[in-house]
Amino acid sequence: MSSVLSPLHVGAWDLSNRVVMAPMTRLRGGRTGTPTSLNATYYAQRASAGLIITEATDISPQAAGYAGAPGIWSAEQVAGWRLVTDAVHERGGKIIVQLWHTGRISHPSLQPDGALPVAPSAIAPKGNAVTWTGPQPFVEPRALRLDEIPGIIHQFEQGARNAREAGFDGVEIHGANGYLIDQFLRDGANHRTDAYGGTPANRARLLFEILDRAVGIWGGDRVALRLSPLGSNSSMSDSDPLTLYHVVAEGLNRFGLAFLEIRVALPEGADMLRMIRKTFRGPLMLNESLTLDAANALIERGEIDLASFARPYIGNPDLVERFAEAAPLAESDKATWYGGEAKGYVDYPSLTLAERAPLESSRQGSGT
Repeated sequence: MSSVLSPLHVGAWDLSNRVVMAPMTRLRGGRTGTPTSLNATYYAQRASAGLIITEATDISPQAAGYAGAPGIWSAEQVAGWRLVTDAVHERGGKIIVQLWHTGRISHPSLQPDGALPVAPSAIAPKGNAVTWTGPQPFVEPRALRLDEIPGIIHQFEQGARNAREAGFDGVEIHGANGYLIDQFLRDGANHRTDAYGGTPANRARLLFEILDRAVGIWGGDRVALRLSPLGSNSSMSDSDPLTLYHVVAEGLNRFGLAFLEIRVALPEGADMLRMIRKTFRGPLMLNESLTLDAANALIERGEIDLASFARPYIGNPDLVERFAEAAPLAESDKATWYGGEAKGYVDYPSLTLAERAPLESSRQGSGT
């Protein structure tokens, strides 16, 4: 009987378990977006995960949308990420980088020369951007011209190349949560009438072209994708999500991806999850406030292959070991989730041997 603790061969990797550290924005990249030894410590502490997916990482200066997020476009950033991958590999872990372009979820103060953020259409989301001077209302973005779209694809391609140089085990393309690819996919944000708008196939064109480049660099078995078909982050919506994501899931089959990560809440998203499971022929990962019991049940029933955990990994660097020992999970300090230094980032302890002993004695005494 399979569980989150069962090994799995997925893509190019033999994973020791199916517990995946989900990508989580922590905003500790500094003004230059360059990872440091602090980031290396954070990820290395969590290397017992079957796989680590890094926080979303800017593929270019234009892609930036959060003050303090890391990048992977400069030589300095690549060298910084090499500190991270070396540290994780030294502990026997596997790590891939999530590549993103935030699109309209940005602000002129975060853009080169104070330019407007770009998007498929000039539609402003509701809410505030995370800038160096605090929250600032989103602005109306500039709609990308048709002749600019190859440049967006090239940014993702270069990000994938840089990820190889940085020593990652692969890449995940961020097509979720209201960012640029998601903006192209869903008709609430995409009102284009050219080859990248209108029909579901046209709206998925940018995603598929980006995947073509990433797979050409890495091979499909080291490329993953994240989608949030029902997410409403940053004013996202679609008039017919089941039809759209059936087209997407079917189109993904030609890439031979390592896995597809879906962010949907259950039970609300059960129909979407079933449709994608039936349509997409590769390994499937679920993310959205999963508990250990819920993840195990989904894996046992064959509805998913892997489970990604986000917030539990903030306060529990040894999450896999705690799952294995039925140990309690530590709470994290929400005030330190975004930004800051070591506090609330690398100072959460793993269970000590002394703490584990009573747990083991309790299980033996109860006959479990």
